[in-house]
Amino acid sequence: MFRLRHATAVTAAIAMLTAPDALTAQRPDRARLVATIDSIVNAPITAAQVAGISVAVVKGADTIVMKGYGWADLDLDTPTPPYAIYEIGSITKQFTTAALMQLVEQGTVNLDADLLTYLPTYPSRGQHIPVRRLLDHTSGIRSYTEIPAALKLFPLTVSHDSVMALVGNAGFDFSTGEALIYNNSAYFLAGMIIEKVTGQKYADYVKTNLFDRVGMPRSAYCTEDVVTKGKVHGYTFGGMLRKAEQQNHSWPFSAGSLCSTTGDLLAWLRALHTSDQVVTRASYREMITPGTLTDGYRVRYAKGLTNLIDEGRQVISHGGGISGYTSESRFYPADSLYIVVLTNTAGPVSPSAIAQSIAKAVLGPGTPLAAVSAPSDLTPYAGRFRGPGRGNPTDVRFAVEDGRLTVAGSPGRPLQYLGNDTFGVGTTRYLFLRDASRAVHAVRVDNVSVVSVAKRVR
Repeated sequence: MFRLRHATAVTAAIAMLTAPDALTAQRPDRARLVATIDSIVNAPITAAQVAGISVAVVKGADTIVMKGYGWADLDLDTPTPPYAIYEIGSITKQFTTAALMQLVEQGTVNLDADLLTYLPTYPSRGQHIPVRRLLDHTSGIRSYTEIPAALKLFPLTVSHDSVMALVGNAGFDFSTGEALIYNNSAYFLAGMIIEKVTGQKYADYVKTNLFDRVGMPRSAYCTEDVVTKGKVHGYTFGGMLRKAEQQNHSWPFSAGSLCSTTGDLLAWLRALHTSDQVVTRASYREMITPGTLTDGYRVRYAKGLTNLIDEGRQVISHGGGISGYTSESRFYPADSLYIVVLTNTAGPVSPSAIAQSIAKAVLGPGTPLAAVSAPSDLTPYAGRFRGPGRGNPTDVRFAVEDGRLTVAGSPGRPLQYLGNDTFGVGTTRYLFLRDASRAVHAVRVDNVSVVSVAKRVR
């Protein structure tokens, strides 16, 4: 629920797609590109893995694609309209961050102030929790989406104070700043700070100061009981498409309860990334600059956005997942490329993977990581390591197979050596740590949404 999503394989069809040659009579390059994007998006719809998808692809001032695919309602065979409304899940987090940064600019919020400055009843158990640690998932506070007692209450409407009490009683996953574990509780608390400081409901503040300011007329705080014209129905896939349960929006709140369209999100991305319309450039740099852990390690999650180099290209992005919907928004600064992918189905189809395929179609293949010769003896890295994780502990096993280091769960994907005891696969990094005797005793696992040290299990 409301989760950050990263690129995974959607289907073999997406990876193998090539542009058809039929649409070459007029503007052949453009026609091929549009046809390729259409094929990428239609593949999982044809495979009946997702009901509908809306996509925006814009490069500079050129709108390459802005349309809906598949179905908004399967019962009625209703096609997805061009400006369909979706629940966008954790894309909400960048709106929450921007709202807080506006309050920082006004002098009513201090990112370095303790959480108790704004929410004095929170049971912090003696830990100093700067507000900025809420925004980059390094607070250590346990996410309510990983608390079994909370999961049972999701169908019920609950007060903000009740959620805060439940989260506070669950304690901490780690000391503040020691690790990074993706955390919906932290963003829930950030929304409570916004309400406390402004005296407004979060939904009202976001509408007035973000949606209306940017020009997002079809965006709003989601609701499960009001008819919303243009909103697509949500589905889930588990062998077949089924109707998804409606989300009670007292829970996702400022971590994942906003609804929007591809067109509105495009307006948002342009305003946020290229103007002072939302926040000042100083605040924007704060939003996109990843912080460091207390031991000095720089993470790749910034504040409501990830900022990383993927296949040689900088990409600032975030995804989302909520009951019946998944989403991805991306900005490639060097190429002025914006990609938004919204789906009305929770399941195996990854909007991040679709966006990745579209980016390659528009920009061409990226630059692979530079080859570095691995140590001749890889056995010191082999073994099982265990540490803090999201919901469940991180438990990772490495083995040496055919002269390459591999990790359990990634068959056929050996790790690439990146130098300095660091290996990688995709956007995940494994930095092995040595003790005073130079023996490997732990590994820092960094998959962007979880950064923690796992110790060797004997």
